[in-house]
Amino acid sequence: MTAEAMEAGPRKGSAAEGDRPLRIALLTYKGNPFCGGQGVYVRHLSRELVRLGHRVEVIGAQPYPVLDEGEGLEGLSLTELPSLDLYRSPDPFRTPRRDEYRDWVDALEVATMWTGGFPEPATFSLRARRHLRARRGEFDVVHDNQTLGYGLLGDLGAPLVTTIHHPITVDRQLELDAAPDLKRRMSVRRWYAFTRMQKRVARRLPSVLTVSGTSRQEIIDHLGVHDDRIDVVHIGADTDLFSPDPSVAEVPGRIVTTSSADVPLKGLIYLVEALAKVRTENPAAHLVVVGKRAEDGPVAQAIERHGLAGSIEFVKGITDAELVDLVRSAQVACVPSLYEGFSLPAAEAMATGRPLLATTGGAIPEVAGPDGETCVAVPPGDPGALAEGLTRLLGDGELRARLGAAGRARVLAKFTWAQAAKGTADRYREAMSRSAAQNPGRPAATPTYSGSHR
Repeated sequence: MTAEAMEAGPRKGSAAEGDRPLRIALLTYKGNPFCGGQGVYVRHLSRELVRLGHRVEVIGAQPYPVLDEGEGLEGLSLTELPSLDLYRSPDPFRTPRRDEYRDWVDALEVATMWTGGFPEPATFSLRARRHLRARRGEFDVVHDNQTLGYGLLGDLGAPLVTTIHHPITVDRQLELDAAPDLKRRMSVRRWYAFTRMQKRVARRLPSVLTVSGTSRQEIIDHLGVHDDRIDVVHIGADTDLFSPDPSVAEVPGRIVTTSSADVPLKGLIYLVEALAKVRTENPAAHLVVVGKRAEDGPVAQAIERHGLAGSIEFVKGITDAELVDLVRSAQVACVPSLYEGFSLPAAEAMATGRPLLATTGGAIPEVAGPDGETCVAVPPGDPGALAEGLTRLLGDGELRARLGAAGRARVLAKFTWAQAAKGTADRYREAMSRSAAQNPGRPAATPTYSGSHR
């Protein structure tokens, strides 16, 4: 049994309690865990569902999901459902060769990119529908990870459950607010045109999961989904991996955050401004950013303006073990976001026993807990409040130790992947029961399982 299971309590999944194990198709149009929270969600949820006794086939497009392997995970497999991979490195926004086109969906993908839009949710949903219909009867439930594409409406051969982490319309509005001119605003509107599709699809979904109460309300407000169709199932941290290790020494003055410099809602610019204030009293204070460095834009300009090039380091492409040790080495972990639908970085930092400084943006307080008990909480978008919180934590070792211990205890009690998998499986069975009641003539799934279609 893993440390997460021992500390979070016994796993009483539906399959373990005597119900028939489920055959689950888990869809993700962008599933690599290094590309963001959706990939992390797929990786950890799929693993824990299999540990509960279910079979999970992850069906994903490029960048392909990275799944866990090993003893006890024989019921986990990956089916690659390729797109044209138009945004791959080192050739993003590429034009495919003529021999790469396979059908009209490929043509739609390229045409949408050429007009400044983001085609992947729509085109993945169309490919997924074709794939699922060809394999009718092999799955008990289809779980879509926020594709919200037109292709997922209608009969897929099994009941559909959809996770919406948070409405992408929130990201859209924050980027519009941060746009410096009309040209940039027009570009943002074209890129986020797919959110119109997602709003239309979301309103027709029979069963929606989300990760926080804040996201639930925003799905109701922004997407118009009826409240009786939405359930909250908190996600979690990998508490085996993200755990305290006293052998890793704290680095004096080190602040760690996870953020991409070119994403306004992550609030990195406010943390940069705060660091400049903190260093006037604490010259050892420095920031390590897990994420992409922006070569220009507001964050890069703020770093140059304050002369912080030597005090801010960006790291990208590090291993899980390197990431955990980096967090362990920090005196303070910081989440400066203007908004989060959940905040995995907050949960992961707390799981390591590091003291957390976080804003109250979006659902962050649901994860981080009360100010002064499990974290230091400050308003979003306020460099002065961030600076005050950093100075307080960097100068008080006793406070850091108390908040770090309380933060880990909170994660173990509320936010583990084992708990997330149990809650998700329960929602699958509810969706299956509703579907059976509404479609009494539909045949049950066949008892075969096809394994990997890699």
